[in-house]
Amino acid sequence: MSDANPPVTPTAPGSRDRLVPFSSKFAFGVGQFAEGLKNTGFSLFILFYYNQVLGLSGTLAGSALFIALMFDAVTDPLAGSLSDNWKSKLGRRHPFMYASAVPLAFAFVGLFSPPQSLGQWGLFGWLTLFAVLTRAAMTLYHVPHLALGAEMTENFHERTRIVAFRQFFGTAGGAVASIVGLGYFFSDANGGRLAVENYTPYAITLGVLMVVTIIYSAWGTQKEVPFLSDPAPKPKLNPLAQLAMDLREGFRNRSFTWLFVGVLIVFIMAGVNSALDLYMLQYFWEFSGAEMLSLQIAAFVGLLIGVFFVAPLHRFTSKRFGVILGTGAWALLQVIPVVFRLLDWFPDNGTTPLVVTLVAVKFVQGLLLQQAFISFGSMMADVADEHELESGVRQEGIFFGAIAFSGKATSGFGNFIGGIGLDVIAWPRGPDIQSASDIPAETLVELGLLYGPVVAAFAAISLWCYSHYSLTKSRHEEIIVQLNARRRARESN
Repeated sequence: MSDANPPVTPTAPGSRDRLVPFSSKFAFGVGQFAEGLKNTGFSLFILFYYNQVLGLSGTLAGSALFIALMFDAVTDPLAGSLSDNWKSKLGRRHPFMYASAVPLAFAFVGLFSPPQSLGQWGLFGWLTLFAVLTRAAMTLYHVPHLALGAEMTENFHERTRIVAFRQFFGTAGGAVASIVGLGYFFSDANGGRLAVENYTPYAITLGVLMVVTIIYSAWGTQKEVPFLSDPAPKPKLNPLAQLAMDLREGFRNRSFTWLFVGVLIVFIMAGVNSALDLYMLQYFWEFSGAEMLSLQIAAFVGLLIGVFFVAPLHRFTSKRFGVILGTGAWALLQVIPVVFRLLDWFPDNGTTPLVVTLVAVKFVQGLLLQQAFISFGSMMADVADEHELESGVRQEGIFFGAIAFSGKATSGFGNFIGGIGLDVIAWPRGPDIQSASDIPAETLVELGLLYGPVVAAFAAISLWCYSHYSLTKSRHEEIIVQLNARRRARESN
């Protein structure tokens, strides 16, 4: 991931084929640390906190998070459209990045700090409001940030390196959120996952880190603005009309449509798993807090190491292969442990072999899943080039706004489905439900089936969608040649 090369000035008029300075790639990557903090804190703890700790119905908790996701269906692409068309001395993307930091921290702390006197509907309203505010603030930052990374260069392989920086720090942020949570605030020594008084301090800690990393990322990439695209002249429309026009244009791109549908499906399925992770670890596998943390660290270490395998993989295969490999491996390794346990082919709970086996599975799963994450991000930047050639307009914002929405479906749809699933299997809730002995045996089996085979089976649809992506390296090279010729012609007029 390291890069000692200096930036390369475009060799021909109109060309943006350049190597980006290490400092800019580093600052850009650090910005993803904030999203890693938010996503892991949100997806790992939020449903468990409101459902198991505070006693909110799983259906109400899931519905509140689903409502927040519906706001994202508008605000994510809207943020992309606004930043695509924004003009300022700070550039198109940076004003939104600076403006998001403090509101995000306050909203996230509020999310984990509901008043104690609230009943079921009061908790539902509080969760809905602060989930919407948290997501809106993250959208204000995350969509322009993703779009910024896509337009920093048009170099086919440099884009992969930029996404690798982003994924490395995003993974690191997720690891910190898990370690700070499971290793300290919710450790067994501090009362475990059911200690209600520890959730607000946890949120404050993450909120402060979010502010620092977002501001640093925006400041550290400010020098890239002269190398970025300017918004194309367009007739002035109100923001919603502009959004509708941009979305219509974006979904005319076949490559983007197949990628969007594929990733939306797999993110929703991953979201169900994330929502149920603590339930599985606490009750199905009967892990201690330290064992839970070891499993989370194994996954994050796999993701971090996986960053360094993506570029070599692309040299011998393709970006599409990376996405298919990572998605297929994630689904397979999600199913095997649960099925083997239900068939009594897995080590017993409470034994060292069980912990070692699951740690190994999570490490390999993270290692291979990273191939999909980075390949996908790099492919989306290539799609923006293809779209510019077809339409004459750069629309990174609208593309990454749609993809940001699909990513948030991880916790939105995932928590919605997971919450309903918990009520369907009549999962008992409340802080007095301490261990597997408090859960009917058949209910534990149903939880395992929901978490493993039922959810992972949908990955087959994602793989089918990805197989229709046809933008190869050679085709991308042709696109860049044609784009540069068009830009030179425009500059000479």
